[in-house]
Amino acid sequence: MIWTISDKALLCNPQKMSITSAQCRAARALLEWAQVDLADKSDVGVTTIRLFEKNHTKAHFSNREKLRRAFEDGGVEFIEENGGGPGVRLKR
Repeated sequence: MIWTISDKALLCNPQKMSITSAQCRAARALLEWAQVDLADKSDVGVTTIRLFEKNHTKAHFSNREKLRRAFEDGGVEFIEENGGGPGVRLKR
């Protein structure tokens, strides 16, 4: 595995965990966004999103952060690992 500076920073800051492919799919479903909608809102390519959601590739940390910010701007809240696994919900 090749570690980037951003990935190393993530290890030092566990409060800002990156999203998983399952969280990405779930967040899109909550917001009723197609992959192309997410691509437009996040500035991440549709192909990258498609491959990430199907677990064919682990998207770069910077792309995962762009996706996370787009979802958070759209009203999604990410739930970190708490014994039941990471998740998503709509903000109140």
